[in-house]
Amino acid sequence: MQLLFSAYIKANPPQRTEVYELKIVKGRSLPFKQVADHQVEALVDAASSKGCYHKINDAPIYGGMKTRFTNPKPFDCQFICRAKAYLVIWFYKPRQKKRFYLIDIFEWNRCKAIWGEYRKSATEEMIASMAKEVKD
Repeated sequence: MQLLFSAYIKANPPQRTEVYELKIVKGRSLPFKQVADHQVEALVDAASSKGCYHKINDAPIYGGMKTRFTNPKPFDCQFICRAKAYLVIWFYKPRQKKRFYLIDIFEWNRCKAIWGEYRKSATEEMIASMAKEVKD
């Protein structure tokens, strides 16, 4: 999923800062608990004036290694505020066209609060109804 979404973003760069939490669903619905509280909090912070600071971890180098097997870091840390913040959900279906649902984090919180009263997960139809964008 990361490779597919990265290729999409590189081919279609957003016009302003955006942050994403990617989730793949291999079943019929996305359990609400699969989107961790700290992930929601970081997305909300990045979308608000409070902001979100993140240190990008250094890749470990082990004794005797001559090269790293990771991409070079663009920089050491970042502070993001007033960005668009999305959950990106992909319902994996073998041999079918890939479709990403982009859901604004505030819309996710609103719908989860309503549906969470009587459900533990969201179906693809529910996800599609709250999605701001669908990327094929």
